Amino acid sequence: MPDDMNALGQPIGAALPGWTPRPAPPREAVEGRFCRIEPLDPARHAGDLFDAFSADREGRIWTYLPYGPFATLAEFDAWMEQSCRGDDPLFHAILDRQSGKALGVASYLRITPEVGVIEVGHINYGPALQRTPAATEAMYLLMARVFDTLGYRRYEWKCNALNDGSRNAALRLGFSFEGVFRQATISKGHNRDTAWFSILDSEWPAAKAAFESWLAPENFDGAAKQKQSLAACRKS
Repeated sequence: MPDDMNALGQPIGAALPGWTPRPAPPREAVEGRFCRIEPLDPARHAGDLFDAFSADREGRIWTYLPYGPFATLAEFDAWMEQSCRGDDPLFHAILDRQSGKALGVASYLRITPEVGVIEVGHINYGPALQRTPAATEAMYLLMARVFDTLGYRRYEWKCNALNDGSRNAALRLGFSFEGVFRQATISKGHNRDTAWFSILDSEWPAAKAAFESWLAPENFDGAAKQKQSLAACRKS
């Protein structure tokens, strides 16, 4: 996108004729082939999610989150009631289509409709969801809503710079690494440097094509194992 110039010959960025603020994300479910994503309701989802997260006996999934782990369902439910009912962050439960059970969560946050920027975060997958087709499809469905339905310009992913799993996941999903904000915040009494990643609307068509190629039924064998990686689909 070439920059425009002002009367002094200085670059001032590309013009955005006709730009209008984007809608806020709706509280509506979205269906995929492997999963269903719906706005999080503690009354409906807390039990399933507590069970799913409790399968991680060592509590590794909570290491880089600013909350948790939770010792009891009552404690977990109380946190959800306090933290997961707002519009920003807008939490979603990720349900396995086969079992109907909620196995993970993700949210939209730092939603900025006036400039078309939105972040995905608070991603937490129980062991049963990790490294499954549904895990990838959930990220695709949330991304597709942002770009295809709502028309945002930029989709962000931020994580603790020490969280190699999250950093690798962002790159696998097609985000570009933008750098590290040093001493960005404090998490559970420890310094947190934050790694930034993004996908732009101009990059979405290629990313979408790779996701759809990867998610296609013919890319999986009878045991639901991928034949071609997402990175390979991005190159093809």
